[in-house]
Amino acid sequence: MKTDLLLQSLNAQLMRLEQDIRPMAFHATLGRRFDRQLFRNQSPFLQACLEEARENLRALEHAVAQRQTAQVVWLAEHLAAQLEAIARESAAWALREWDSGSPTLTRWQRKRLRHQDYERRLLAMKQAREQQLAQATTLAEQQRLSREIDAFRGRLARCRDALQNIETVLARLTR
Repeated sequence: MKTDLLLQSLNAQLMRLEQDIRPMAFHATLGRRFDRQLFRNQSPFLQACLEEARENLRALEHAVAQRQTAQVVWLAEHLAAQLEAIARESAAWALREWDSGSPTLTRWQRKRLRHQDYERRLLAMKQAREQQLAQATTLAEQQRLSREIDAFRGRLARCRDALQNIETVLARLTR
């Protein structure tokens, strides 16, 4: 019974983290995000770490079904540590300093971070307006919200174009 509650709790926490990191899931860093003992993958993306945590949750469910007590304990502790690390990283991702590099490279990386933050905020504002539009009752309010959503779409497109240009420059600089 306790293991069922543990599995439900870990699954709920993983689903909350998926929602929290969605805007930043594919924003890269220069190096690994976490220690090798915590995550096996070497990806600079939070999404890869989240996928590894999802795999560990499946392994934990399998170990529970097979009644492998020692493995259940280890996997539960390891998964809890992974989820905590992802939560900390997502809470502080905008404050993350880049590892190293030339002044030009660092400047472009900071520019990328700034644009990724713009993109995340624009996406959140657009989603908020879409929710308001779904609940709007008057035609004037619906039209106003629709115009705002269109404006946010345009801003998001320009932001993503700028991010793509920054990525191109960074790829050229790191070759």
